[in-house]
Order: sequence, then structure tokens, then C-alpha cells
Amino acid sequence: MQLNFDGKTIDQVAIERIQTFVPPEGYWLAFSGGKDSVVLLDLTKRSGVKFEPHYNVTGIDPPELVKFIRAYHPEVIRDMPEKSIWKCIEHKGLPTRVSRWCCEVLKERGGQGRFVLTGIRAEESSKRRNRPMVQNCVKGKGKRFLHPIIDWKVTDIWQYIREFSIPYCELYDRGYKRLGCVGCPMSTRQKQELEAYPKIKDAWHRASDRYFEAQSKGVKQFNSADQFWNWWLGNQSVAQVKEQEEAIDSMFT
Repeated sequence: MQLNFDGKTIDQVAIERIQTFVPPEGYWLAFSGGKDSVVLLDLTKRSGVKFEPHYNVTGIDPPELVKFIRAYHPEVIRDMPEKSIWKCIEHKGLPTRVSRWCCEVLKERGGQGRFVLTGIRAEESSKRRNRPMVQNCVKGKGKRFLHPIIDWKVTDIWQYIREFSIPYCELYDRGYKRLGCVGCPMSTRQKQELEAYPKIKDAWHRASDRYFEAQSKGVKQFNSADQFWNWWLGNQSVAQVKEQEEAIDSMFT
């Protein structure tokens, strides 16, 4: 592994960070099954500290990811949501880039009052680039966070996985760069992922139709349930969706 200016490898530094901040009750480790999570879990095991690994069941993770966690990490505690995402959509609407309520409801549950270990890395986004290694929860849930691999690069992650023979989800070998909820509006592969998992796509479509049929907030500007669905799926403005529909209609009139 790569050495830092103190002559220590980056995994040694990460382990020292984990050992330095461990609370008496141990850590709550946030585990997603992704590449960063499997590295974090292995580092925490190597550190010898007390911890509980938790996986938040979303109901819309790729089946391959769910199978991987069950097969390779049966020790991880599976936390079920109070309500499924489909029930939440009935009241909150479809999640969008602007309204990302799904993350808080599904992905960020648990760990209240605990010191939470995460595999967040600064390289992942501009928002995460400014995060400190140790931070308090900005939403005031009594959580504290430790991000022991915050300064790792993606190349460091894969080097660690190869060097320590860490099992990882097969989807990475199929070209996936990130693993998360299928249909996530923040994903650049949203459409491809939905096409790859038609059952999950159908569930999203049914939830969209139910929300529209209830004439819930934000749908009255659309002429039909299909128009509402296409707006969400295409991440386009209402005007763009209507223009496309009119163009298609004109081809058959």
C-alpha cells in the first residue's frame, strides 16, 4: 500500500484513526456492500475495536448486491425501513435531484446517538471534498461520524481489495462504477439500470401512476400519468416532455 510522509501505509493510518476515536460502546458501522464499504469493514476488523455493522435495506438495491451481502457478510445486521419506498412515494412523491428525501428515509437511517463509521471519500464529490474526517451530524440526531478513508483515492480502494483478496460485488466487473438504489435520480446510469432490472422499473412505474392518479401535489401540470412518468424518467422539464409528445403525435396525424 501507498506510504504517507510519516512512512506509514495508508491502511495503517486508517486503522490508527479507527482505534483512536473508538467509543466505549463501539462503533455503528454503516455498510452498503459497495467497494468502499468492504474495505472499511476489513480495516475495522483488523483494528480490533468493538463495532456493529449495519446495512439499511432499501428494497431497490440491485439483486446481485443483496446476494453478495448475504453470501459474504452474514454478520452484517440488516435494518428494515419503517415504510417501503413505495409507501413513502404516496405521500412524498417521486424523489428527484432537487428533492432527495429518499436518502434520509432509506440510506441514512440508524445510528442515533452513536459514533458512526462510514466509507465516505472526498474524491467522490465536491460536497464530500469539504468534509472533515470527524464531524457531528448536521441534522442533529446525536450522531458523530468518522470517515477513516476520507482521503483515499479509488485506486487505493482497488489496490487494497487486490492486496488483501477482499471479495466484492460482481457488478463492478460488469462496468458499474457505483452501486446504489436502482432508479436513483442522481445516477448518470438511471435509464440503463432500470432497463437492466425490469421488475424494479415496473415497481417505480406503478408508484408513479398511483401518485398521479391521486392528483397529489406537483402533478396537475401534467396531462397524463405517462407524461408524468416520462418527465421523471427523462429528468426533463415539463415543457420538454410535452414538446416530445407533440412531435410524436404529429408523426401519426
